[in-house]
Order: sequence, then C-alpha cells, then structure tokens
Amino acid sequence: MTAAQVVVVGAGMSGLVAARQLVRAGLEVVVVEAADRVGGRMLTRTSALGSRLDLGGQWIGAGHRRFTDLADELGTTRFQMHTPKTPVIVDRAGQVLPIASPTVLAAGAAVLAAESAARLPFPTTGTVRSAIDRLPSAGARRLLEVLIEVATTGAPDRLSMDGLTGVISALGGLNSMLRTRGGAQDSLIAEGAGELPERLAAQLTRDRPDRIRLDTRVTAIADDGEGVTVETTTGSIRAARVVVTVPAPMLDGVEFTPPLPDEQQAAIGATAMGSVYKAIAVYPDPFWRKETSATGGHAEFVLLDAPGVATFDSSSPDGPGHLCLLVGGPDAHALDDLTPQARRDLLLNRLVPLLGEQVAAPVDWHERSWHLDDFAGGGYMTLPAPGTRAGHVPLPHAPAARIHWAGTERSESKPGYSYIEGAIAAGERAAGEVISSLSASG
Repeated sequence: MTAAQVVVVGAGMSGLVAARQLVRAGLEVVVVEAADRVGGRMLTRTSALGSRLDLGGQWIGAGHRRFTDLADELGTTRFQMHTPKTPVIVDRAGQVLPIASPTVLAAGAAVLAAESAARLPFPTTGTVRSAIDRLPSAGARRLLEVLIEVATTGAPDRLSMDGLTGVISALGGLNSMLRTRGGAQDSLIAEGAGELPERLAAQLTRDRPDRIRLDTRVTAIADDGEGVTVETTTGSIRAARVVVTVPAPMLDGVEFTPPLPDEQQAAIGATAMGSVYKAIAVYPDPFWRKETSATGGHAEFVLLDAPGVATFDSSSPDGPGHLCLLVGGPDAHALDDLTPQARRDLLLNRLVPLLGEQVAAPVDWHERSWHLDDFAGGGYMTLPAPGTRAGHVPLPHAPAARIHWAGTERSESKPGYSYIEGAIAAGERAAGEVISSLSASG
C-alpha cells in the first residue's frame, strides 16, 4: 500500500486543476486515471498537415474567464470562431430554409418558450419529445429535435422538459448554448484545447513522474474515520482526503464504505451520459471562405436529414481548413455500425451541394464516438433521468466526510454543457475545500 495526503480520482481537466492547486499548497498528491491518457472528455490529435484538432471539448464560451486565464497562463493561442450571424439550415430535401420560413419561425418560437419555462419557479412536466410533438409543422419538429440532440446530446424521449429547462437555466439560456460568437462556442485554441490537460500533467510530473498513474481504475473507496483507503486495479492508496472528479454515472461500479449520503447515491442512479459523435475533416485551406453563394463564405450548417448534424468552421488563422461535425443523441448511435469510410461519405457527401465536390475529399479525417468510450462513458455531460430532480445540474457536491467532489457537472459556475469552464471551477473549489479541511484538522 502506498500513501499520499490526497488522492485525486480522474485526470481530466477538473482533476488536474485540483491536483495542481493541492501540490502548490505543499500537499502530497496522487492522481489515478482509468484510461491510458490524461484529458478525460478533452482529446487533441495532430492532423496529417501538422495542425492540432480537438475531438473532445474545445470551445471557450463568452465570459469563460477561468478557461481563458488558464489557456493564457499555459502559453496557448486563442482565436475567435469564423462564424455567420446564423447557421444555414438545410431541410430533409436538401433545400436551404430562409430564416423567415414557417419552419424556422415555429422552431424559434418553441426555443423562446423553453427559455421562458426555464425561468419559472416550478417544474415543467413531460418529456422533450412530448413538447416537440405538439408543434404542428413536421419541419419545425425535426429542426428542434436536431438542435436539442446536438446541444444536449440527449434523446428527446429520455430527457424531461424539467431536466432541459434546468440545464437552460444553469447555463444562462438556450440561445447562449446554441450561439457561436458571443455564446458558448465563441473561441478556440490553435494548439487544441486538449493541449491544456497535457501541459498541466507535464507540470505535475516534472518532479514526480509517478504523481499521475494511468491505467488505474478505482474499485472502492473506504473512509474508516481516520483516513481513506482507495482500492485500485494497480494497488491500494492510503490518504487523508480524496477528490472524486469522474462523472456520476461512471461511479456506479465503485464501492463506497460507508455508503454515500442519499443525495450522492441518488445523483449516481438518476443520471446517464449523453451520446455524441464528433468528426474533423481536414483540408489544405478553408476553401469555403472563398465562396459567395449559398454559404456566404461560411461553413456553419444544421442538416436535418438523418443523421442530423451541425457543422462548424474550426480552422485556426493561417492554418489548414478544419470542418467540425457534431451528431448527438440517437442519431449518433445510428452511425455506430458503419465503417469509418461509410460515416465519412455519409456526412460529407451531403455537403457537396453546399460547398462543392472538394468537401468530399479531405486530406485527413478524425472521428470519435464518445458514447463508446469505456472511460468517459459519453459526452458532453451527464443528463437527468425523466421523473427525477436528483440528476439536475449542478449535482450535489458537499463533502461526504473525507470525500470531496469535482467535475464539471458539480460546478456552481457553468456546469455541464460549458464543460471546460465548469470543470476548472469545480476543481478549484474542491482543492480549496481540501486545503481548508486539512489545515483545520492540523
């Protein structure tokens, strides 16, 4: 059995931020991570052209001060998204829908209704599917369905209206969640957002290479009143405190002794990870910016034909072209049984009428189905089960004796959807709690 003052469970952004703060306070810290890499729901890869691209969380939202400060501190380069005022919406027949079309107006009215419901002091009832089905227009129903699936990664028939309005309220509005410039998708990092956890990990292991232990899954956490024993697949660790940062649904297989408080157990049982597929197509340059036809020089689309997909221009200044594609909810699962080439052809060929034949022939292609990831369990965030408020963000995070809680869904600031900002905030809070509690106990 090894020993440390604090064990941090999870080497995602929240866990690494907490660990760094604890180490800076002079504490002995061990970080354990079930996966073979750091970063959690953040993952950066290098393209065939040498550019860095994000297959996980990437966007800096407007007002995300902690994320911005950390990116600057770690020496990365921020840039604002190249984006239109509104995306181009393409219906199931391949026709571009004018903003003033009945379909878009009806869906817009439904979005405004959801915004209003989020401000009500009492729960809203039914599932998102039941609310969508009340719209008289099939086109408006499909548009709202795709927007909800991409924005939340949830299935409309498994997401309650109460859960949706809770997320909307916590994040400052659905309009902010969906908007690029000035919204949740305002800016990016040229080196990739996933570079941040890699640089944090490098700092933590510079003087102690064994401070972060990968391929180490936690199986049990026992608090005996004098300390905590963390059982892992690579051995036991004895500590004074534990910071748990992994998503609540991923704790279902961890044995806690004594049992967790009721609110913590309820949060584990009443949440599930969202389902999302993400791909980045890489081109020698963002050629679509030269277009002046239907695209207006942009590549931001919402395609309503199955699978519903949202596309974004995530190219960095003076870099190659990066076209980001997101598919959420049940439509993401519909891609699982296809080959990588079939997925690529299905998604890119639909863009040919909008961007030309060049879009179907990228020089590189990267993809990730987060709901098939054994360690993250899905993305972007946890979602509450219908009929319960136990899984609403922010999840409970009061310490359970010597166990402290972090992770984006347990953040009071930008929980869940604003993944990285919330993760940083929760990591900082949990580290502060641990430092205070150990100081008080002498």
